[in-house]
Amino acid sequence: MFLEIPAQILALIRSRQMLPARLVNIGGRPVLVPKTNSTQKLRLDSLKLALAFAAIYVIWGSTYLAIRYAVETIPPLVTAGIRHTVAGGILLAWAYARGYRAKREHWIAGAIVGAFFFLVGHGTLHWAEQHVASGLAALLIATEPMFILVLAWASRQQKISRASALGLALGVVGVAILTGMEVSAKDASLLGMMAVLIGSAAWAAGVVISPKVKLPDDAVARTAVPLVCGAVMLLASAGIAGEFQGLHWSAISLKSILGLAYLIVFGSIVAFTSYTWLLQRCPPALVATHTYANPVVAVLLGWLLAGEALTLRVVVAAIAILGAIVLIRRGEGSTARRVLAKHSGEVTSIEECA
Repeated sequence: MFLEIPAQILALIRSRQMLPARLVNIGGRPVLVPKTNSTQKLRLDSLKLALAFAAIYVIWGSTYLAIRYAVETIPPLVTAGIRHTVAGGILLAWAYARGYRAKREHWIAGAIVGAFFFLVGHGTLHWAEQHVASGLAALLIATEPMFILVLAWASRQQKISRASALGLALGVVGVAILTGMEVSAKDASLLGMMAVLIGSAAWAAGVVISPKVKLPDDAVARTAVPLVCGAVMLLASAGIAGEFQGLHWSAISLKSILGLAYLIVFGSIVAFTSYTWLLQRCPPALVATHTYANPVVAVLLGWLLAGEALTLRVVVAAIAILGAIVLIRRGEGSTARRVLAKHSGEVTSIEECA
């Protein structure tokens, strides 16, 4: 329902009808046989792209509830720190086994990106979900694409097209319709909402900055190094804030443990690896459209697993969100080529996003 990427890749495949061929003898006659490697590679690329977008759309949509469960009995910065320490450690060990060796410049870049993504971005979100409903947090996080476009425009990396501006506005309207009732909820504190907005802006800054710093070329290490750096900063912040002193291990509930485990395996390892991979192949604003699908996923999970009502309001919001994604894709198609060409030799337009 949320993915249009496979159709985009299929259109790309159809446009490449002139595939390389080789001359072979069949029954004593020379015959041109198309090589299958190119077709197989395109199919594999389309599958990877679809799975990566599914991960950031669906898995990250479910992490808001997992975070809320985890911070019920585990302090927020400790939760985020443990989450990224375990995930980053596993991925770094995997990268090391693949032959990766970290350089000083990698750790510097990882510290910069990790500070934006995890210390500020995730730290504020985990803290805020003690005071802000998960639906409201999802709505506020949906401001990320707007921050990305504004930052990219301010740094003269791209222009904001009319279609993109309309798409962003429509997306915000969609998630506002979806979670509008949460705005008036008693537990929606102003400080918590401001914290989520700060985290959203920090994450957007990390998206804009990450292609400019010297992160590892290895895909796994490119994910692991910022995770580890961010985890160290989160645990240090938890210590400074006194969260370890107030942590009672015997009081941690099974729900919080399961929520934390889900965040480690799926929210950090699977989804963030997919996210980092996509950032190297697609325009940042296109990747950021996951923030529109995430609230829809959260509501659908509530309907399926918790018996929450699936109303006409939800359907209208979903239509608005999907319309926003289409508009953003069209708008960014005309502005992303120059930006992507400067940072990647693999992709120069949305049509080549694979």
